[in-house]
Amino acid sequence: MINDAAITLKQLRALVAINDNGSLTAAAESLGLTPPAVSTQLRLLEENLGSRLVMRGNDGKTSLTSSGQQVLTSVRQVEATLTSCYERVKSIREGKFGYLAIGCVSTGKYFAPQLVSGFQKANPNIQVGLRIGNREEIIALVMEGTVDVAIMGRPPRAPVVTAEILGPHPHIFIAPKGHKLATGCDVSPDELLRETFLTRERGSGTRILMERLLDRLGEGQSYKTISMGTNETIKQAVIADLGIAFISGHTVANELDDGRLVQIRAAGVPITRQWFLMHRRDMPLTAVTEKFREFIVGKKGDYFPKLPD
Repeated sequence: MINDAAITLKQLRALVAINDNGSLTAAAESLGLTPPAVSTQLRLLEENLGSRLVMRGNDGKTSLTSSGQQVLTSVRQVEATLTSCYERVKSIREGKFGYLAIGCVSTGKYFAPQLVSGFQKANPNIQVGLRIGNREEIIALVMEGTVDVAIMGRPPRAPVVTAEILGPHPHIFIAPKGHKLATGCDVSPDELLRETFLTRERGSGTRILMERLLDRLGEGQSYKTISMGTNETIKQAVIADLGIAFISGHTVANELDDGRLVQIRAAGVPITRQWFLMHRRDMPLTAVTEKFREFIVGKKGDYFPKLPD
């Protein structure tokens, strides 16, 4: 009866060494063991398999039986598999292989996919998952540990995170081409607050920033808002002259460039915040995550959409 649970790598490697070196003495020397120790490993292996594996001639030379040859073939397959495993573990440790989960607020979708694509082309053995959501959703993913890093604006108070600045993030007022407030000069708070503001849902970082700005400019004066689900919807609604919007400049760079949208100038605008790359402080960066951090920081914001002068 074969006692497979008692078979060890030491026993199997003793058999390989005996075959490769032709004698117990030479095998022991190659393994850095004594001949009795190698003999013990061989004896245990033969007992566990219930079969003779090695024959010894009068001259002390050894040769494998047919059973020994079969075991030898399997051991070499095992060694090859282990070597492959070790190399993969080493690659993971060095950041050459693995999986990375990235969270990004919805405003970042105008540059994050291209950023991920560039990283994957430079690191083809690293798989990347990208989750897009509003500020509250991304903070929740960070808290849960669902994402390794997150790209967003103002860092949250909880969980405690390590945040690194990636570059400036301008926020501006936009209007359709030909709008009466698109004069190129600063408009007054009263003129501005008479408009209808198309904005994201509550919980959006951009909406929070807009409300603070309008409350300050209007000194508590009320204003009309219409909530919309996405930046794309807001842009199309502004182009259709349903209202104006306070929005990330990075989301409207193309429309400003081709003239479909224009900026409204007002005191204190644009408001420039910062983009951050952040991760939970109690979850140290893996080698893969560190490689992504180096990649994105090394770009020095070159991937951000450029606003027209």
